[in-house]
Amino acid sequence: MREARARLGLTQVEVAALLDMHPMVYSRMERGKMLPRVSTLRRVAMVLRTSTDELLGLARESRAGAKKPSSLQRRLMTLAETLDDEKLKALVVMASALSR
Repeated sequence: MREARARLGLTQVEVAALLDMHPMVYSRMERGKMLPRVSTLRRVAMVLRTSTDELLGLARESRAGAKKPSSLQRRLMTLAETLDDEKLKALVVMASALSR
């Protein structure tokens, strides 16, 4: 939450006001001292213009040390999405062989 809030240049007090909650409650959530309800988590994500996955640390971008895919990797993924299951299995076999 802290990173998303900082990206927007907001203080904890400002975010708490946007969420209509006491600043201390928001502070506890941001520090991980309190778990929000799902409905609250969704509201926080909307206010911070991010996803609930990112707030929960599940988004690829929020993983520590995660690299962004290269243009070749993105191209491969785009092409793979167009393949039927049989061709996709063949691609996996070829990629596995090449990675050895």
